[in-house]
Amino acid sequence: MTTFNYSLLPSTLLPPAESATAPPLAEPPTGPLHIGADLGTAYVVLVILDEHGQPLAGEYQFAQVARDGLVVDFFGAVEILRGMKARLERRIGRELTHAATGYPPGVPQAEVRATANVVEAAGMRCTGLIDEPSAANNVLHLQNGAIVDVGGGTTGIAILENGKVIYTADEATGGTHFSLVIAGALNLPFADAERLKTTPAEQPRLFPVIRPVMEKVGSIVNKHIRRFSVPSLTLVGGTCAFPGMAQVVQDFTGLPTVVAEQPMFVTPLGIAMHDIA
Repeated sequence: MTTFNYSLLPSTLLPPAESATAPPLAEPPTGPLHIGADLGTAYVVLVILDEHGQPLAGEYQFAQVARDGLVVDFFGAVEILRGMKARLERRIGRELTHAATGYPPGVPQAEVRATANVVEAAGMRCTGLIDEPSAANNVLHLQNGAIVDVGGGTTGIAILENGKVIYTADEATGGTHFSLVIAGALNLPFADAERLKTTPAEQPRLFPVIRPVMEKVGSIVNKHIRRFSVPSLTLVGGTCAFPGMAQVVQDFTGLPTVVAEQPMFVTPLGIAMHDIA
């Protein structure tokens, strides 16, 4: 069972500009690599784990090449992933030949395959496909409870009993909806709303504006867990980093709710763990 050293993430998972100027590793890794490509609604993430399952290098980039688990800009996604691959190869001194990828629960298999095709068109053999909440549990190792993966476009839910995923679901509502509500309320372009949403100094005044969207996430969770005995909720996905998210969901569902450490990267890390070349 891998326990991640989260303190490594700030220096290994970088945006493109920092990744391009990051110094290469002193010595290229010689053991097996585990690579995960996450094509999210808001971000594309490519992460590399070493043979011990620890973060080695990675990159994340804001992009809108997928929507609700569907690839809407195939060539754009391939171009972004190729660029990430090239920069990361320079950083680690080794070619990236394979990767696993993920998808929201409920996505049609044809669209799931499209995600794999992006990975392969970027020059990596796709070794596996895994639904995103199950990928998250590769990292969290929950035995009983529910993982709520709030991404850019959708909220995915996985219910676990005795460490096994017994139910998954996915519905539209995520960080993009936060930005749309902010844009409408403040009469801003979407890009400006997206920037404000992630600016810590602005978040307290934005909280009342987006609280109804957080409550919508809570209502989606309630809808899917009511047939099960769920003791607690664990939130993952970059959207969950917004201050107050866990408390709103907890108030709405009545269940103890926590945000996982480094929530934006939990699912990509879990996808990389699924990569067995």
